[in-house]
Amino acid sequence: MIKRSCAVVALAAAGLTLAALPAQAQVEGGGWTSYEPTFSVQQRGCGTVNGMTFTLTCSTGSGDQRAERRYATYTGGTRQFEGSFRITSMAGSRISLKQTFKTTGPFFMLAVERGGRLYAVHGGDTIATGATVGATVRVNTVHQVGSQHRTYINGSLKHTVSSPSGDFYDKFGSYRTASGKGPVTTVWSGIKFWRK
Repeated sequence: MIKRSCAVVALAAAGLTLAALPAQAQVEGGGWTSYEPTFSVQQRGCGTVNGMTFTLTCSTGSGDQRAERRYATYTGGTRQFEGSFRITSMAGSRISLKQTFKTTGPFFMLAVERGGRLYAVHGGDTIATGATVGATVRVNTVHQVGSQHRTYINGSLKHTVSSPSGDFYDKFGSYRTASGKGPVTTVWSGIKFWRK
């Protein structure tokens, strides 16, 4: 009985020690602090959000069609977003999945074409391939406000762009780009945020 009690105390102490360890970000390690920003759900047009499932049900190529989470605005510093998406169905194309948005207008939008090409909406650069229906893809964005915005796909740096100063926020889900259309269903998971 004494041995069992000692083992329970040792496990509890180990748990406390593990809880005190600094947050480990998936990319660009060192000095990160995890946090949980507040968010609002955005459903417009034929967009619906059900937990972490984001669906556009229509095939229209016009109007504001979105199903997203919009996170709290931040100013300055360095922020890291992490999340994984899996497209479960996609009859449409050119759907924005993750955005780093400037409060005065779009800044960086990661979108997908039918066939699995991930690209930057502004500029059209190919960021990665393989984001096909059923595949799970991890996205990390590291944003040094006033310096750089970097995008990692499955842990590899794929895209870098200069960043202005200002106020920004993160969004993810399913959003019809100006040249896109649904329908599409995207499931997100493993959402985490860090700052330093």
